Amino acid sequence: QVQLVESGGGLVQPGGSLRLSCVASGINFNIYDMGWYRQAPGKERELVATITSSGVAKYPDYVEGRGTISRDNNKKAVNLQMNSLQSEDTAVYYCNANRYDRGWIDYWGQGAQVTVSS
Repeated sequence: QVQLVESGGGLVQPGGSLRLSCVASGINFNIYDMGWYRQAPGKERELVATITSSGVAKYPDYVEGRGTISRDNNKKAVNLQMNSLQSEDTAVYYCNANRYDRGWIDYWGQGAQVTVSS
């Protein structure tokens, strides 16, 4: 059974930072690309950061410079650090594992709520 379990969400002050972790089980973690997505109320899910199985990280423009994704293959974990948070960063943050093998294979975590508020 595949599980992606996020941790580290919660209440963050404006201007503060978040650090999320996701631990995977039930998959060969080393061969999966990993990512973080988020979904705010009333909005579509959007990409926050991705990191390939070989460790190449990519960010959309709104995260570039204030976010860092990293992975620890020994711990089967992917982490997200994001700084300078504002209210618009309030969302449920989801961990994703994916790879292509004659079709896309996609797994999601249950999500971690991050609320940016004073």
